[in-house]
Amino acid sequence: MKLYILVFLFLCLCINQPQPVEDVKTESEIDLPPPQFKGDMSVEEAIRMRRSIRDYQDKSLSVEHVSQLLWAGQGITEGFKRAAPSAGATYPLTLYLVVGEQGVEGLASGIYQYVPKTHSLVLVKPGDFRQRVAAACLGQSFIQEAPVNIVIAAEYERTTVRYGERGERYVHMEAGHVGENIYLQAVALGLGTVVVGAFLDVDLQQVLDLPEEEVPLYVMPVGYPG
Repeated sequence: MKLYILVFLFLCLCINQPQPVEDVKTESEIDLPPPQFKGDMSVEEAIRMRRSIRDYQDKSLSVEHVSQLLWAGQGITEGFKRAAPSAGATYPLTLYLVVGEQGVEGLASGIYQYVPKTHSLVLVKPGDFRQRVAAACLGQSFIQEAPVNIVIAAEYERTTVRYGERGERYVHMEAGHVGENIYLQAVALGLGTVVVGAFLDVDLQQVLDLPEEEVPLYVMPVGYPG
């Protein structure tokens, strides 16, 4: 009888643990160029120059830009450690890239999911969805004008299963860390961005085809400042 009880408790613990991020590479993944670890601008200068940019040139980004921005937000820096801190290394956040028509050189328009472990993209669905994302964001037109938008989404349970209700605050803090990393990396690349939190959650979830358990927290349009 004791053995059955122990097995039952073990299974309960396994079920309640946060599920690891999928590490298996699929054939649909698009490899990104390796990120660069040294740039031409100091952290201090990037902080000084950081501004919220809502006006963008009609100019494509390079795939190297995309690689660097996504790495700065959620990329692997050493072992399994990521660029932004996470409470208990639960990593509840996922980055999605919304690419417009000719938004990125050599990358078709569509919605992509960033895979930190393999530093790659997985196509969620093809097409230019910037107009629909802008509509979900209460008609903020600069979202549609930016060549790309980075969406930060959260699966709260990855963190709350360990920390309870307090975990929700930790998730929001982590989103802030990621957003600032992307801000500063954009500045260092000569690009501009702004964090957008005004949107209709359900509408944006539907546009992005997010899993039911994922909630969008930030939309960050990125482009060359106008």
